[in-house]
Amino acid sequence: MRTHLKTLGLLAAAAIALTACGESPNARPADTTSDAPAELVFAVVPTDNSEELLASFEPVVAAIEEETGLPVEIQAVSNNAGVIEAQVSERVDIAVYGAFSYYLASDVAEVEPVAKDQLTPEPGSGSVSSLGVTAPGSGISSLEDLEGKDVCFTDPASTTGYLAAAAALIEAGLDPEEDLNPVFAGSHDVAVTQMIAGDCDAAFVAETFVTELLPARGIIEDGDTETFFTSDPIPGTPMVVGSWLSQDIKDGVVRAMEKYDAVSAVEAGFCEEDAQREAPAPWGEDVAGSPACEWGGTGAFAFEPATDADYDPIREICETTQAEVCRDDA
Repeated sequence: MRTHLKTLGLLAAAAIALTACGESPNARPADTTSDAPAELVFAVVPTDNSEELLASFEPVVAAIEEETGLPVEIQAVSNNAGVIEAQVSERVDIAVYGAFSYYLASDVAEVEPVAKDQLTPEPGSGSVSSLGVTAPGSGISSLEDLEGKDVCFTDPASTTGYLAAAAALIEAGLDPEEDLNPVFAGSHDVAVTQMIAGDCDAAFVAETFVTELLPARGIIEDGDTETFFTSDPIPGTPMVVGSWLSQDIKDGVVRAMEKYDAVSAVEAGFCEEDAQREAPAPWGEDVAGSPACEWGGTGAFAFEPATDADYDPIREICETTQAEVCRDDA
């Protein structure tokens, strides 16, 4: 497991890589004493397809430009650590990353969450749980049954892929490092497929991978997995802004997220027809089938207001696990 010191080293290396990619982000005009940025820099972390991810945020960026009156440059940064380090040096003004990344960033950078993804019109629908899954007939029906077993996780810094499960295991009387054999697969989809292939007895992953994403890709089918554990909901993906921005700019970002959603963004002209999709049935009869923009990397309906307190569950998980990735004294 990585120590905080190693994490900081990775942050520094990522920051160098980010700067090396081109001109330093968010450079201020040299001929003015104003602290106001000439443009805003918006960072996202690519997953499988960076082009698709960037395209999904283009309507979000257009809404922010409309409400702040400032141009916004969107950048794909190779990892969460690179985004956080760029925020430490105030070179990324707006970012979208996972809940645990915000927890880390809040300790080292002057940032604040202003919105979180809302997958349907239902408030709080962006929250996701960690699932413990196993193959049918494995004999595993509880956390206690994992003692001595090979268990697939995603990454030591993943909330849904490790930390939430580790906290639950500790509360169940098991040491996640000593009482079972942890196998870090690197990603949610690999953790599930390794479990199905028999490389581990159980896997802990984000709920959406089991219920939506992997079935939609044809990777798993109904009956391939059984769920034996469901964590409390983890807060949705936050949109984080730099506290160094003026209140007017921050208000503009908030206004953009409150004023528009994936459907109204089409009406505002934020995405071309060839970049639109049909609003899905879970969004409700009022909008289902209507043209919709891709609205961020999770395919959300909207973003809803967020505060620092929304991410207290991450702090509680870290207090329970005392995981090295959580600590600033490791």
